[in-house]
Amino acid sequence: MNNNQQMQALSCKELEYIADCISNESMQIKLCSTIAAQSQNQAVRQACQQYVQTHEQHMQMLSDCLRQHEQLAPAQVQ
Repeated sequence: MNNNQQMQALSCKELEYIADCISNESMQIKLCSTIAAQSQNQAVRQACQQYVQTHEQHMQMLSDCLRQHEQLAPAQVQ
């Protein structure tokens, strides 16, 4: 981010939404991992393993976003 752009603090509602998304991604990872482990079909296992990777990436991006906004949170007036 360049010096001309400052990150705006997220609202509590936005932060809660991101936290909910992280929780949903976590559930999807668990579900896909379980299906991949139990499936007899190689194509299903591979697809589920790919979905796990995708959801892990999503979860990482969301977590990174929260971390970036942690620095702004104390300055935010509620």
